[in-house]
Amino acid sequence: MKRIDLIVPHERLRDLDDLMREHDVGGLTFYDIKGRGRTRQEPVAVGRGVMRYVPEFGSRMKVEVLVSNQKVKPIIDDIFTKIGTGSVSNGKIFVYDVYEAYDIGSKESGDEAL
Repeated sequence: MKRIDLIVPHERLRDLDDLMREHDVGGLTFYDIKGRGRTRQEPVAVGRGVMRYVPEFGSRMKVEVLVSNQKVKPIIDDIFTKIGTGSVSNGKIFVYDVYEAYDIGSKESGDEAL
């Protein structure tokens, strides 16, 4: 079992949700995060529009999903083809091993707990 963490722009969340539904992923968790990376931030107008400043940190969404081992590669391939545009600002994908998972309500474990 694997955990996939995705850091994507806000406008890609709906596309990512649709993609996960196509792959029968049971659920996902997302957070509004801020940070900095290689992407340059656009200047923002402050006050009455007289001054502009470049924010140090950008805003993104972090999405976490748990999937079985055989679904990881097809999901990542679909993310590259359907969401990726070739730009540095598309985001990042991180994959982690999950050794055990339990569903509290049904008391199932492993892939059945997903």
